[in-house]
Amino acid sequence: MRLTQNMSTISESATPDYPFNRTIKITVIGGSGVGKTALVVRFLTKRFIGDYERNAGNLYSREVQVDGEQVALQVQDTPGVEMTDNTVNLPDHVACSVQWADAVVLVYSVTDRPSFQLMEQLHRLVTRATATGAAAPPIIVLANKADLLHLRRVDPQQGPVLAETLGCSFYEVSASEDYDQVYGAFHRLCCQLAKQQPAAVPLPSQGPAAPPEKRRSPLIPRPKSPNMQDLKRRFKQALSAKVRNVTSV
Repeated sequence: MRLTQNMSTISESATPDYPFNRTIKITVIGGSGVGKTALVVRFLTKRFIGDYERNAGNLYSREVQVDGEQVALQVQDTPGVEMTDNTVNLPDHVACSVQWADAVVLVYSVTDRPSFQLMEQLHRLVTRATATGAAAPPIIVLANKADLLHLRRVDPQQGPVLAETLGCSFYEVSASEDYDQVYGAFHRLCCQLAKQQPAAVPLPSQGPAAPPEKRRSPLIPRPKSPNMQDLKRRFKQALSAKVRNVTSV
């Protein structure tokens, strides 16, 4: 199965026979019922599935091409975050996924006002959850269910204003009706991350390369026969004896 669009190049492909230069890790966070899983599945498979079981935090892995380069993509879906007494707390496993990720997608539904009100607090918590000494990951705000105009509870202008205040990119999409919108939002984020990550380079060699060893002839010189040496020695002795006898005569 492949995902290809005319607008750019990002595709799901079979396992390549060479290693990846980059790995992109994305975590998706938002309130319950905003369509996080639907967005992830729509992006990765083009399919829209209306009903999902309660999200237990699935990790989706795909091998993709971003602008012609092979990339390993991992998307961590997370359970819905709830507000209690006007307070939002990230569960430990969600905070760990933030530290793991290269980027975070904050999702709300335009039909759910409380999910929109979560955005500012979630953005603050994501920034705080970043590992000590590390820069906060890129964050984008994604407004879902834009097709449900009759159920809208968040004005179209409020999302962009909030995202600008938070310093994030903003996209309003419909997971159910427009794959291109969903694809475009995730694709731009993948391209941004791919540009930020340096390509893997081979490990440096340990010292200068040794000169190639000269090839040795497979032929082994035959040693001189001890018997032949003995014969030569005896022949010289016999010859010397004859010379002495002649001289004495």
